[in-house]
Amino acid sequence: MTPRLLRAPRGWRKMSSLLARTQTFGWVELQKLRHDRTELFTRMVQPALWLLIFGTTFNRLHVIQTGSVPYLEFLAPGIIAQSALFISIFYGIQIVWDRDAGILAKLMVTPSPASAVVTGKAFAAGVRSVAQVISVLVLAYIMGIQMTYNPLRILAAMGVVMLGSAFFACLSMSLAGLVRNRDRLMGIGQAITMPLFFASNALYPVSVMPEWLRWLSRINPLSYEVDSLRLLLIGVPSAHPWLDLGVLVLAAVVGIALASSLLRRLVR
Repeated sequence: MTPRLLRAPRGWRKMSSLLARTQTFGWVELQKLRHDRTELFTRMVQPALWLLIFGTTFNRLHVIQTGSVPYLEFLAPGIIAQSALFISIFYGIQIVWDRDAGILAKLMVTPSPASAVVTGKAFAAGVRSVAQVISVLVLAYIMGIQMTYNPLRILAAMGVVMLGSAFFACLSMSLAGLVRNRDRLMGIGQAITMPLFFASNALYPVSVMPEWLRWLSRINPLSYEVDSLRLLLIGVPSAHPWLDLGVLVLAAVVGIALASSLLRRLVR
């Protein structure tokens, strides 16, 4: 009897297989939360402090002009984006841990492409960041900050946060592929996190920035994420809403491609 040859999936079957593997890798990442469920609660402390201390103080001082929008309302979407950034930018450290534990080498010899591993981890980073949307919204409602109650807008905001988190997680994994050292990666992550945050419109409008900082904010994906969140959560119109979404999608795709190409350097 002639043995039957198994052909590699093509077309839609290949795409379906890739999506299934990506979903599996993402689910495995999320299962890690079962071992430390307190992580979700500890992550909520930082955005709460920003709103309760920084936000209320500057709201009373009136030193940052935000037009007709109260400063606390202006700040809340920026804090959501900031919290998601802080979660995602250190995601590369986890992949270095996987390398040191021998897990990454086993994943890389499976039939799954590197892009499936990267996309799964980026998706997991996005899901973790969604908790910040919920926590900041709940706190905003308690503080009397006017935020939307529309479930469709809230779901769209979660999608925006996931796109932004995917890019920054992929940026972190790309850096991991370049430096291949946990301590160096942690130092680089700490060095770029605050510049990314302050070179965006999360804390203040672009109009009050010096000209050189405006240029930096225009190439910073975090600014486009904040613009989308303000449009969805507090109704502040964006000059180019589709551009904001397009930049986030493009950044996530480019981030996945770059991280996938550098991932194999970790296991050499």
